[in-house]
Amino acid sequence: MGALQQFLEEFTYAGIFLALFLGGIGVPLPEEVAVLTSGVLAHEGVVRWWLALPVCILGVLSGDVVLYWVGRHWGERVLGWRPVRRVLSVERERILTEAYHRHGVKIVFTVRHVMGLRAAAFLTAGIVRVPFPRFLAADAAASMIGVPTSFGLAFFFTDQLEQIMADVHRAERWALLLLFIAFAVWITVLAWRQGAALEREAAAAREAAERPRRTGVL
Repeated sequence: MGALQQFLEEFTYAGIFLALFLGGIGVPLPEEVAVLTSGVLAHEGVVRWWLALPVCILGVLSGDVVLYWVGRHWGERVLGWRPVRRVLSVERERILTEAYHRHGVKIVFTVRHVMGLRAAAFLTAGIVRVPFPRFLAADAAASMIGVPTSFGLAFFFTDQLEQIMADVHRAERWALLLLFIAFAVWITVLAWRQGAALEREAAAAREAAERPRRTGVL
């Protein structure tokens, strides 16, 4: 984080935008770190908060939009690239595709707050051709919540930033765990319903097969 702070101090607003944009398209630079660092710099007077905060939001959205359009225009081609498959495995692609078909842009809003899934989810949103206006609206709405929250925490509680970072990562781990639990429950319920439906069909078939025999006996 110290190296990132030096970089942002040197390039200020352009550095903030670049760090968030690169993190958004998959470079291993968590956007939370860049946003929190920007909040610290605003607290210290290196940047003005009313300029830095919009730049943070713009940087975040720009990376997300680029991933969406890459997926929409070159989805099948980029899926053959090894670096892309590290972010979007075959299994993750299948899960996200099914989730988009069932829940639409709700997934965009939810995943925007989950570190580690954003790039894969936004790339998949383009591949499955989620309507761009709806994608952008959901992503912007989520960003307007998450980015100002992280920025404000760093701005008002700079001295406790280290603890804040631990809390942020802990919250994200819990959010990711809850997401997987919800998905597992959904799969279990779906399997149970399908099993129950098959049992009803089998029972109906047996009853239909036995009915002529009973009629013949009578």
